Amino acid sequence: MQVVYEDNHIIIVSKQSGEIVQGDKTGDTPLLDIVKQYIKEKYHKPGNVFLGLVHRLDRPVAGLVVFARTSKALTRLNDMFRNGEVHKTYWAITQAPPADTEGEIDSWLVRNERQNKSYSYPNERNGAKHAILRYRQIGRSDRYTLLEVNLLTGRHHQIRCQLASIGCPIKGDLKYGARRSNPDGSISLLARRVSFIHPVSHEQIDVEAPLPADRLWQSFK
Repeated sequence: MQVVYEDNHIIIVSKQSGEIVQGDKTGDTPLLDIVKQYIKEKYHKPGNVFLGLVHRLDRPVAGLVVFARTSKALTRLNDMFRNGEVHKTYWAITQAPPADTEGEIDSWLVRNERQNKSYSYPNERNGAKHAILRYRQIGRSDRYTLLEVNLLTGRHHQIRCQLASIGCPIKGDLKYGARRSNPDGSISLLARRVSFIHPVSHEQIDVEAPLPADRLWQSFK
């Protein structure tokens, strides 16, 4: 992980694909604990370090994760995420270009807990959640397309599911129709930028994640 912003109330890090944000059944060390240890060592803090988790990124996804360093920031950030006041921009490398170079995907997603997968439907149905995202094409290579994606809602696997539903599965995402996996087990989805008004100082925060070292990502610089 790489720290891209920190102050007394928040810390924003860029995680690598494969890192887990929160502990799970694998027993692998989560990003939450890694960042706590970083704060403990940097600031010579005795005892337990407070760190609040306000959102997550899927394990195979790289990019920005925001943590709260104080309870005041945690409460306010939770409200801001819930009210759509934190703006996240993603970059996705897809196997195929969309029919339109920019557009909106508006559908209903049903989550299958057993499969850990979401399914997209054009109309409302029992158990479905409304999902909207906007995308625009910002790059092309010989075989792949780079899309910039803005979420208007935050649903389980929303970007992965909705892009696949229009014939644009994310490179490496076997679960949603990619032809083959990426060698490192990642999917080519990056939480690229995050912007919001600081919950305590009220300053504008706008940070960007570095591109992964992978040659394809680097070709889109």
